[in-house]
Amino acid sequence: MSQPTPPSQETGEGLRWNAWNLLLLVPFLMLVTPWFNSIEPQLFGMPFFYWSQFLWVPVGVVCVAVVYVKTRDERNPVAPGAPHDVDDLDEGTAR
Repeated sequence: MSQPTPPSQETGEGLRWNAWNLLLLVPFLMLVTPWFNSIEPQLFGMPFFYWSQFLWVPVGVVCVAVVYVKTRDERNPVAPGAPHDVDDLDEGTAR
């Protein structure tokens, strides 16, 4: 079987990199519980840990929405070469 050629940067083939995708890492900050594990300040009698977790929900939604809006008009990468037939892709026939 022949080795696939590496994707070319000029043609836009392969994985897409976009700096906006780094914004998707922001909601993962809520998982660092030692930063938020405290009672004070309380909001409506609710400890800081709980209301800060509720606050991260809209933050995550906004991050995903911004990344979607900024990257939705990008062109999808196309695999190089002619499309294969289903029979050519069947793994059972290669044995």
